[in-house]
Amino acid sequence: MSGHILFVGEGNFSFSSALCKLSPENKITATCLQRQEDVKLEGAAANIQIIRDSGGTVLFGVDCTKLGEYASLKGAVFNRVIFNFPHCGRKSGVKKNRELLKNFFLSCVQVLDEHGEVHVTLCNGQGGTPADQPTREWQNSWQVVAMAAEADLVLSSVQPFKSEEVESYKCTGYRSQDKGFHVENALVHVFTRSLPYITPVRVTMEEIVGDKRVQYYVPTELSDYMSRDFLCSDSVHPIKLVKDYVVNGLEERCCITMTTKPLPFLLNSKQRQTALDGDDVTESHCYEIQLLRQEPLTQTELLVNETELRADVDTEEGSVGVFVLRPSLLPQMEEMTVRRGEAREQGDLETGEVVPVEPSDGSHCHENPGASIGRLLGISGLVFRDVPISSWALPAFHQLLLRGRFPAACQPITSLGQTLERLLSPRGVSVVREAGCLYLTAQPMGAVGRVFASVGKPEEGWVQVNVSLNLDLLTSCLFSLPDWRLLWTRDPGFSKCFAPCLLLHPSLGEQQQPSMPLFCKPSLFARRLSFDVSFWTGPSTWDDRKLHALAREACLGAVEQVELIDFFSRQEQHTLRTSYCYRVTYLSHSHALSHTKALELHRRLESLLSSRLHVTIR
Repeated sequence: MSGHILFVGEGNFSFSSALCKLSPENKITATCLQRQEDVKLEGAAANIQIIRDSGGTVLFGVDCTKLGEYASLKGAVFNRVIFNFPHCGRKSGVKKNRELLKNFFLSCVQVLDEHGEVHVTLCNGQGGTPADQPTREWQNSWQVVAMAAEADLVLSSVQPFKSEEVESYKCTGYRSQDKGFHVENALVHVFTRSLPYITPVRVTMEEIVGDKRVQYYVPTELSDYMSRDFLCSDSVHPIKLVKDYVVNGLEERCCITMTTKPLPFLLNSKQRQTALDGDDVTESHCYEIQLLRQEPLTQTELLVNETELRADVDTEEGSVGVFVLRPSLLPQMEEMTVRRGEAREQGDLETGEVVPVEPSDGSHCHENPGASIGRLLGISGLVFRDVPISSWALPAFHQLLLRGRFPAACQPITSLGQTLERLLSPRGVSVVREAGCLYLTAQPMGAVGRVFASVGKPEEGWVQVNVSLNLDLLTSCLFSLPDWRLLWTRDPGFSKCFAPCLLLHPSLGEQQQPSMPLFCKPSLFARRLSFDVSFWTGPSTWDDRKLHALAREACLGAVEQVELIDFFSRQEQHTLRTSYCYRVTYLSHSHALSHTKALELHRRLESLLSSRLHVTIR
């Protein structure tokens, strides 16, 4: 990598001078803490002359913890800042060296390019990361990841320090002596700038539901999930790649018609009940929405949208109903099945297959002459579930829902399960039969989907089968992601990691398919930080779902777990009060999360609890 490189804490300048010879295209600025007359290490004078002869700059008396204060560096922006073997000097302990690292990181970001890198070389064991072998105990290490996080930097890679490849390099300066550090198995820690945390804002949505145009607020904790378009036709997002992979794989057994028209996020009471009846959804999963406004469509709009009316709403003038954000696509699938059933005379009445109506409903059909089971109708989109915060609990995820009507004799649930198992089991997904359903499970996320029959009395000799997949969890499994939240990162480089991954048709065989790339986490060795929050509630019933909602809003996507660890009640002047203590665990694989930042988020949560839920923080 060429560019403008800053070296800090140089001893005899042998590394920076060697780089001048190896990469003359680089513009080098080499600095050291000592004054020029105090630099007396062997070979220093010759190395300084090499740097200057190559067009580089040498600066003396530069404190690497105060880079922004030097006039000689004002306005300079560096692509790389390199600090080899930092040390406070003398017999300084780990605490002083941690402080040195923290202050260096806070200083160097003032002169670092937006997309620049900071390289810190440490002796084996000092950094305190799993890359050190053997790994030193965290409390006895320099905690380099935590110190960098204080400057909003994340560890993006760790590389061996190959001193033997740098000709004429001589390590000196150990404890301020003309003596070298132990460079064997030393590691270069590469840091980059973290994405900024985005404070959620309340989002207003407007859409057509039934014969009305409605407007409503999305719960603030869900605002970042709206309108991301991961499943649009030209998307290279891994969720879209996995959806296509599954659909293409199932086409070996079925002809699939995927509907691409957008569906409203809101469900009315009738649709809500359909979701509760058939797709592992409970009443507590539903996000209730109060409409801000609803207006009847004009006659022209009604004519245009008459085939698109998907919900029965109260048409009484001025009425305002309670809706929910869809926790499942099953209600919309029910309505589409009814509409297509009305067109069944266009198909084969003997098999019950539905001929796709194109293009008025926005569908496209994948025809496969070799398909042996029948046809599946498919829809996909974002769904929302009000679930407690835990490692693999998703408040919003993309669902792929497929439905088909098959002769019972062909055992379609078993057949579809076998196809999915062949498709996904090599990548860690198991298929388990339970209570007449097939569950798809993976570790550590648990259930990622299921194959089940529709509720209701089936027609004699026929069965209506649904395949429901949680695409976010499935993608996390297939791409070995440590956290589903990475799928929602706004890092523009995220999807580019997956763009070369063309998941070929399963019939080509495993040997001919490219392996799925493993995503390189933007933040290596992310740290968990936990804080407890304790508070008194009044006599009213406590609903901890409100706490979880506030935690999602306050903690900006950095909260991994919220656990109730203690509670007790006591009578105070004829009033029963209850104290709750929750442990909140913070973790981010995409953002820098320092102790300072985590504490700031925690204080924000406490403030929202006090102002919104009117609890008394203990």
